Amino acid sequence: METFLSRYRNLSVLLALIVGQLLLLAYQVKAREDVRLIRLWAVTAVTPLARGIEWVRGGTGGFFTGYIFLRDVQAENQRLRQEVGQMKLRNQFLTAELTTADRAKALLEFRSRIPSKTLPARVIGTGTGANSRVVFVDRGSNDGVKRGMAAITPDGIVGKVVAAYPMASLVQLITEQGSVAGVVSQKNHVRGTLKGQGTTNCIVDYVQNEDKLEPGEWFYTSGADRIFPRGLPVGQVKMVREGRGGKEVVVTPSAVTGSVEEMLIVIDGVQGLIPEPETPASPQISILPAPPPMPGEDQRVAPSAAGEAAGAMQTDADKLRDKYRRIGESQGVDIGSPGPLADFNRNPPAQSAQPAPNAATTPGAQPPAGARTAPGAQPPAAPKPQEPRKQ
Repeated sequence: METFLSRYRNLSVLLALIVGQLLLLAYQVKAREDVRLIRLWAVTAVTPLARGIEWVRGGTGGFFTGYIFLRDVQAENQRLRQEVGQMKLRNQFLTAELTTADRAKALLEFRSRIPSKTLPARVIGTGTGANSRVVFVDRGSNDGVKRGMAAITPDGIVGKVVAAYPMASLVQLITEQGSVAGVVSQKNHVRGTLKGQGTTNCIVDYVQNEDKLEPGEWFYTSGADRIFPRGLPVGQVKMVREGRGGKEVVVTPSAVTGSVEEMLIVIDGVQGLIPEPETPASPQISILPAPPPMPGEDQRVAPSAAGEAAGAMQTDADKLRDKYRRIGESQGVDIGSPGPLADFNRNPPAQSAQPAPNAATTPGAQPPAGARTAPGAQPPAAPKPQEPRKQ
């Protein structure tokens, strides 16, 4: 057998394959399946390899796609950042222009409201020092600016011109050390001299300890320095305390709190008025009438209660007036008319309450209409007139 197989090896293999194919065909026909076994085996063998190849291809494609997408996103982010930066710059520019327009409008309104002749000026530079408090403006002697003219804003005084050039002028701020201005308080009209200290605050000198001054009170220019017209706001009192030679008063200027961009140069100053301080509105007080008496309540109590209420509503001035009036009446002097003067050092006479007249004891008085007499009781006899005594 082995000799036969070895001799007819190829034929044996062919016959085995044919027999195997016939068996497989017979099994497929018996199982009634549409898919051929050879195709099933081929697909089963090739599927893992195809899946692996597809996984590698998808991962590689996704990596390159994500990389390219990230590069596009990065470029788009850079573009958006540039647009946002440009929009921020444009917003800042428009905000600055709007602020400048508002300041210019306020400056024009203030210029038309004050009686002084002024010239608008714009700041074009500042001093070279770190703490320098001088600025250059774009108005000079060619425009009529002279040394010693005042510089103001709607918020208050700014400073004065210390140098006038043909095309520009140098303005010394009021906070600069050495700057002075005559001021007066709004409420109590306390006069003093405003002096710069080289800081954001100023002091008011030559204020006596007896002068009344409160924190928060406003100072205005007094016009005594012949530089700043009277009636311009200066600032508010930040701190006040008594000292040896006078009160120490610290004032926060109202116009030099930040950077000044525009101002008015006073060409011809006109003295103004200092506004009156605002007084808080007092609440409305209404006095209601007294309630009607309850049934059975004595009607004679009402006048005394009204008198007590009126006395409670009197002020100290009313009480003092009544005291002097009683003193004058006790001495027979009519206060306010020409004649002898009353001695007000005496004590006023005590007020005596006069009893109410009794209807039963008053001569000629009739009993009340509704009064009844007991049975058998005699009505009260009329009093007899008294005879005059013989001397």
